[in-house]
Amino acid sequence: MRKAASITSIVLGILMIVGGIATWFVVADTLASQQIVTSDDACLPGRAVADPFTAYCQAKVIETHTLEATGGLYYAELDREDPLRETAMNSAFLQSSLFTSILAFGVSAMAVAVGLLFVLIGLGIRDVALRTPEPVQP
Repeated sequence: MRKAASITSIVLGILMIVGGIATWFVVADTLASQQIVTSDDACLPGRAVADPFTAYCQAKVIETHTLEATGGLYYAELDREDPLRETAMNSAFLQSSLFTSILAFGVSAMAVAVGLLFVLIGLGIRDVALRTPEPVQP
């Protein structure tokens, strides 16, 4: 039983690590293919958006520019007939898309960390199993 638990934990851990790393690179590649570059007034200016930090900086600068254009009002605060409402709506969509990619980066990093934990648990179970004798069945 201990051997099966050890192997299962290690295999699940490896799968989570591989899945997390693959997800990170897919999201990074997808963002990079959009060829978005942070604006000069972003917290990380002039950088290609391809990681959670540049995605966050670009989302925040989009918010700043939108609030400047709308007089400090968000989409829901603008009158339905206000022509700036479409600008605010596009801004909210872009920010949400960037924040979704940030979330995907976070989940993939968490999957790698949990996968590493599973591998360590599996190795711990294996170590304990090797150091203690199997119980004798009567």
